[in-house]
This record gives sequence, C-alpha cells and structure tokens, in this order.
Amino acid sequence: MSHCSSRSSGSSDNDRLDVMATTGKRRSLQRSRRETPSASASSTSSTPTRGNLHQAVDVVMNSFYKHTGGLNSVDAIEALQEFWQMKENRGQKFNGGPAPNTPWKNRTLPPFVAYVVLPGGSCFASFEHSPTMEDAKKSAAKIALMNSVFNEHPYRKITEQFIAAAVDDALKVHNGPRIDAHNANSAIGVFESMLKSHSGRTMLEFQETMTVFQLLHWNDSLKAMRARQCSRQEVLAHFSNSVIDDKMRRHMALDWLTREQDSPGVIKRELRNCYNEIYKNRRDGKELRFLFEKRNILLIASQQLEKH
Repeated sequence: MSHCSSRSSGSSDNDRLDVMATTGKRRSLQRSRRETPSASASSTSSTPTRGNLHQAVDVVMNSFYKHTGGLNSVDAIEALQEFWQMKENRGQKFNGGPAPNTPWKNRTLPPFVAYVVLPGGSCFASFEHSPTMEDAKKSAAKIALMNSVFNEHPYRKITEQFIAAAVDDALKVHNGPRIDAHNANSAIGVFESMLKSHSGRTMLEFQETMTVFQLLHWNDSLKAMRARQCSRQEVLAHFSNSVIDDKMRRHMALDWLTREQDSPGVIKRELRNCYNEIYKNRRDGKELRFLFEKRNILLIASQQLEKH
C-alpha cells in the first residue's frame, strides 16, 4: 500500500488486527469437532493418534470411491481433482480456478514431502513416511481429500450463527469491549465484515484471506501500516481480495533480508523453526497454508542472501 490516510486509527484496536487471522478458524474447528467426531482427524487443534488419522483417511477414501463408482480404480490424486471438479460443475467458483494446485516437489532425497493447495487457499502435505515422490503426492492428496470431504459438513459453513459465535470468541480472546462488535471501524468489526463477505462459504474456502492477514501480522506489515496511520478499513479494502502470489512473496522476502542485516542469522533461525512446525503439523494432518507460505518467503530470502 503506497499511501494511507493521515488520520489515526487507534493503536489499541490495530494491535488486535491479527484477530482476523486467528479466531474465525479456531471457532470453525471447535464447532466441526463437536458436531463431527470423525473430523478430529482433520485440521483441528486436537492431535489425533497417527493410527486414527490413517484409519480416518482410509474411511473417507473408500467412501468417496463407493459414492463415485470408482471401486478403488481411481488413485488419490485423481480423486481429489474429481472432487473439486464436481464442485465447479455444481456452479461453485473459486479464485484461480477449480483445480487443486500441486507444488509437489520439495527435495531430491527421501523421505519426500509433497504439498497441495486447494481452491480457496487451504494447504495440506504428505502425512506419511514417503520413500518416493509418487508416495508423497498420494499421501498429500489423501489428506487433502479427507479435509475437502469434511469441509462439506453444514457446520463448516460461514453462517450468521457462526459469525455471531466467532465475534463473541474474538471479544473474549482479545478482551475487546462489547461495543466493538457493532463498530465497523474496530478490529472486531472489520473481522465481522470479512466473515460476512464470505457468508455461505466454508472456512477452507476462506483460508486464502485468513493467510494473507496471518502473513501481514507475522511480517510486521500491519505494524508498519499503523505507523503510516492507515485505518483498518483501508487495510481491509486493500488486502481482503488479495491472493498470495510471487509478487507478495518477493516483497515480504525483501523485508526479511533487511532484518538479516540488523540481526545476522535470523532468516536461518526462522526457517529452521518453520520446518520444525511443518514437520509436526503435517504428520498430524493439519492445515498448513500459513506455514507453507512462511517457508516459501524465507526460502526466497535465503536464496537471495546466498547470491550476495
């Protein structure tokens, strides 16, 4: 954002802008876990046993094959593509098209790790030990398909009831005054507006927007905007329809190169911590878009650092 209003937006409210990147997702997962017991194996805050996760994936895969007449003749990668193609055939539109994006390759030696980014922005990775890249691709597709199926549950939809509960949670977590829920210029009010703009969709489909604001918070971009006296509405208007692309990644990577000058080794440390988080969360079958994009940004910064 190259220019912002000169009026002050109030630092206490801006400090809570990251509410948009945390509370809504947590609320959705809590509800999904209560209403759909088997969904505890998906991207929830609870950590299922690895055995239960494997069983849940197998159940979903077998059910999908049965209801689509596949009779186990379609592999997980094709099944995932078919699932999202069926959603498009029913008239649902997605930014970037209906096909899952598959930035599969991660390394050249086993064990291999593969990622898949779903329409709407959610990301999952191989959760099993994968001696070949093909095994990693199938593992990532299986966990992505399981979460895609769970995402069809009615309680994953962003409804008026869901929004009211999410806003209430946000007020409790961030100690916001009740009046903020009715103030369109407060952080809570902006969060509510974002959810309302995605009404009728699911939290997986909301992930791109959520991750944008998570990255802005992690990268201290929100703090920089506050220093330039940008209002919450200006930030929301500028970024609510943004997609995470190479331009955004390169821009944030430049910020980390600047930090490296002030604190040598910070990129390497941050990248190591990111990989540790990814390892734990992907083996638990959890959603990874924020960590995946942190990794991408830090790798760009690391590669640029090596050139100088």
